[in-house]
Amino acid sequence: MLYQSKKLEESGKPGEAKESLKMVFFSLQCMARGGMHDHVGGGFHRYSVDECWHVPHFEKMLYDQGQLANVYLDAFFISRDILYSFISRDILDYLRRDMIGSEGGIFSAEDADSAEFEGATRKKEGAFYIWTSKEVDDILGEHASLFKEHYYVKPSGNCDLSSMSDPHKEFKGKNVLIERNDSSALASKLGMSIQEYLDILGECKKKLFDVRAKRPRPHLDDKVIVSWNGLAISSFAKASKILKGEPQGTNFNFPVVGCDPKEYMEVAEKAANFIRRHLYNEQTRRLQHSFRNGPSNAPGFLDDYAFLISGLLDLYEFGGSTDWLDELFLDREGGAYFNTPGEDPSVLLRVKEDHDGAEPSGNSVSAVNLVRLVSMVSGSKSDHYRQNGEHLLAVFESRLKEMAMAVPLMCCAADMLSIPSRKQVVLVGHKPSEEFENMLAAAHASYDPNKTVIHIDPTNTAEMEFWETNNNKVALMARNNFAADKVVALVCQSFSCRPPVSSPESLQHMLSNKSASSSV
Repeated sequence: MLYQSKKLEESGKPGEAKESLKMVFFSLQCMARGGMHDHVGGGFHRYSVDECWHVPHFEKMLYDQGQLANVYLDAFFISRDILYSFISRDILDYLRRDMIGSEGGIFSAEDADSAEFEGATRKKEGAFYIWTSKEVDDILGEHASLFKEHYYVKPSGNCDLSSMSDPHKEFKGKNVLIERNDSSALASKLGMSIQEYLDILGECKKKLFDVRAKRPRPHLDDKVIVSWNGLAISSFAKASKILKGEPQGTNFNFPVVGCDPKEYMEVAEKAANFIRRHLYNEQTRRLQHSFRNGPSNAPGFLDDYAFLISGLLDLYEFGGSTDWLDELFLDREGGAYFNTPGEDPSVLLRVKEDHDGAEPSGNSVSAVNLVRLVSMVSGSKSDHYRQNGEHLLAVFESRLKEMAMAVPLMCCAADMLSIPSRKQVVLVGHKPSEEFENMLAAAHASYDPNKTVIHIDPTNTAEMEFWETNNNKVALMARNNFAADKVVALVCQSFSCRPPVSSPESLQHMLSNKSASSSV
């Protein structure tokens, strides 16, 4: 829907674009306020069991965290509302704190069930996350009433918003935190500034977090799955630059840490390096699906390759390396990509997934990857990626025409491929440097899914060789525009570029100037 809104805006339909955005923002706000959001520890539970988005199934999945962090980052991109940057940090900080191994691999999930107390003989759904009113009183003292009003905490329990919330009375007398009132209105009612009110809430959540940490934890699935790590790599990489757009002096409250955004890039790179070390065979150029106490026997599936390549494209565009841009699993005769590589004789039927569900299909993600690669490389390589993308979409032509709502991401890919030329932003200068980081942040300061960001340091021999091999136009731009004392940016369409600029402000102005025309 964010992509659709951008297209509506570009086609001169601002009213429809605004209405589309309104629906997205409303959904994201309700999710952030609801019980699916772990207000005390950060991150999101798997789904809600009621129409109020209150009582969740308490399992936490990595694939949800990666996708949600990305969409909240995009919402901040578009709106500049720090609510969305706060929630994206909330998710990523939860992952950093609880879900990453010592070598950087990101774990898969936390169970919904846990023991109510040490030594309990059975586990209960949500036991780790729910509270009695008395517990809140005892822990928070003078601020308990403020907290309870904010999060709808009641002595009788609060799972009463819907007949679907607690049909079996499992949570009788218990409370699942949910925000039902506006923070500004509640602060005003208490005669406080909004910042003072939010500071108190943050202190309260930290106290509850410390108590909760002493409870028996849900089981941690510490398996590292390549595809889900790809989703998380994408969100961490994007956050490293997008969050540089937060206003100076932004205040953060628990569970958000408020770190320098560049730390998120370090997380992304560590996760990618973990996969390279433990799950990638450089001789065969193949992946294994997962890692737990060693690589699994299962080979990588389509989702593993597609999601990882997508994550590594983001890792590169937001400041990282150019590795891992391989195409795999192409069905040479029929087009599109199979879910499995076809090497296991026990797999009798190989299918081509064509449904975007809780995770997007590997073929939808592959289609977007191919579109992105088309505008990154040149010549026969670019033509090759375009032909593969067109072939893939042709395989699903009837699906796209008859049931487009089942493959929304593939619809976006089809539109992206139909655009005559994507926008490229090419940055030339020394890396790493503060000037380069600021220019890269400016290149990513506006939401534009049909934009490719390329960066090159002409003094880096390996980078120059990469671009001379894959797109000599980029190498030529680097040689012709390099200046030792500044970073230069060129905004191009099909590598036909406007005059270079050398300040983040000029680059942002150029990218936001919709009427500006390209000149060779």
